[in-house]
Amino acid sequence: MQQILDAIASAFGTFFANDTVQLILRGIGFYIVFLWLATAYWAYRDMSARTMNPVAPYLAAGLIIVFTPVLFVFSWLLYRILRPHETVAEANERALAEEAMLVEVEKQAHCANCGRAVQPEWLICPTCRNRLRRLCSNCGRLVELDWSLCAYCGKDFERPVPLPAHTRPAVAGGAPAIVPAGGGAAAARALAAASASGPVAVPERTEEIAAAAPPPAAAPTPLNPPPLKPVPADGPPARRTGTRRR
Repeated sequence: MQQILDAIASAFGTFFANDTVQLILRGIGFYIVFLWLATAYWAYRDMSARTMNPVAPYLAAGLIIVFTPVLFVFSWLLYRILRPHETVAEANERALAEEAMLVEVEKQAHCANCGRAVQPEWLICPTCRNRLRRLCSNCGRLVELDWSLCAYCGKDFERPVPLPAHTRPAVAGGAPAIVPAGGGAAAARALAAASASGPVAVPERTEEIAAAAPPPAAAPTPLNPPPLKPVPADGPPARRTGTRRR
């Protein structure tokens, strides 16, 4: 048995003692060392692209070097497990894509009450019946509820609409009726006539309103006559006629 083992060892010794085999073994050794260092450099570059930490790339390369050329394969597998799953460029692209999606979502109008996507031409949300917009009474365009004036025609929604002097709300047909300044029965008759005849045109100037109003009625005559002076019992004195003598 010992002779067999000695024969095998002698055969291996002769094989490895060959110059060609020695050259091949040296080449393999150099290749393994080169691959070990290249793996450490690759870990450094890969970690630099995956993190903004300036120390992390050196730690990754040091992990490969510590495991020596014999066990560096295991360190490479460990690094592949622990490294970040995406590079800095990929993270930036993903963030930009998310921001673009958020911008697209924000561009689409949503109901403030129920959150449903609504169309720009809708006045009321069909889901919760929440009012979305309103119509400008001047130009008929759709305006937002928080606008203080119309952006299309300039109508001010916060300023009250001035009414002409001596006017009141419409009594029939949607137009205001003129009430005379004198008041009283004349005003009541004018208001009743406006109600029966339909819409009444509103004068544009105060002078026209004053001209259209009837003059105030004169003061009524007192019913009781003024008291008379008492007459003496013998009657009034006789009036003298003729000439007077001296």
